[in-house]
Amino acid sequence: MAVAKIIELNASSPTSVEDAVRTGLAKAAETIKNIQGAWINETKVVTSPDGGIAEWRVNMRVTFVVD
Repeated sequence: MAVAKIIELNASSPTSVEDAVRTGLAKAAETIKNIQGAWINETKVVTSPDGGIAEWRVNMRVTFVVD
């Protein structure tokens, strides 16, 4: 029998949503083993004064199996 745990985290990237997700998962993987997946439940952008996108931000729930 397996037990899974879910944590919520925020990550950001000046490049893209995908890069923000990859960055967040890579950072989480430094201290968490057995990551199984992530659910992106919110996406935001920080804008520059001219209306361009300065930064992408994601809020996600990461699921991992507990040993």
